[in-house]
Amino acid sequence: MSDFLLDYLPIIILFGIATALSLLFLVAAKLMAPSSPDSEKVSTYECGFNAFDDSRMKFDVRFYLVAILFIIFDLEVAFLFPYAVTLDEMTFWGWFVVMLFLMELVAGLVYAWKKGALDWE
Repeated sequence: MSDFLLDYLPIIILFGIATALSLLFLVAAKLMAPSSPDSEKVSTYECGFNAFDDSRMKFDVRFYLVAILFIIFDLEVAFLFPYAVTLDEMTFWGWFVVMLFLMELVAGLVYAWKKGALDWE
């Protein structure tokens, strides 16, 4: 084998080990896991409500609205981690920008709350 192909040998070995372990785990789960399917366990589940026949039927979108709000606020809060890590090195202006960002989050939450986006009933 040429030196070029020998450089890829560890990658091929690692790929083979990963494939063998994956197959081993799948076979072990199939052999050892208990299997007791019933009608409720294998029924169709779609987004918190029963499936319907007509695609033009009206349905409640509150579930999707809460999910979208969670994703929005969850992603915005993730921007706070860099500030939390560098909190001891932050100047007044850095702190001020973080407070503006938090006020924006609170304003968005208050707006969603006032519009009734968080009311389930």
